[in-house]
Amino acid sequence: MLEGWFLWFILFWVVILISSFAIGGFFMFRKFLKKMPKEDGKSDMDWEEHYVNETRNLWKQEEKVMLEELVSPVPELFRDVARHKIAGKIGELALKENAPSINKDLVIRGYILATPKRDHKFLRKRLTEKQINMAPYEHLF
Repeated sequence: MLEGWFLWFILFWVVILISSFAIGGFFMFRKFLKKMPKEDGKSDMDWEEHYVNETRNLWKQEEKVMLEELVSPVPELFRDVARHKIAGKIGELALKENAPSINKDLVIRGYILATPKRDHKFLRKRLTEKQINMAPYEHLF
């Protein structure tokens, strides 16, 4: 049988592996739920992709740079996902308003709406760093 330090080593790794599988499973399940079709037949991720593709030609270089600056505090591992989600929300706003192009106002509103409530403190800090007046956007927080 197992005895001494080797027993504790094996138990330690069992706990680490089970914890890792649980954390990974949680995130995979969240992704699965986002991919599930809604009543209209499209999932949240499908709509996000649709909005990004439909408004791809409306983006100017200045707004792309601004979006990159706004998502720069996000850890690099999650930055692509955050950028895509925010771009999808900006695209949704642009299509609803029939905007001829993506402007600074749409980028800021999309950024606020796409950011989870728990991160609004960091969002406000980032907008303050960029010297953006938040008064016109207070109703979105």
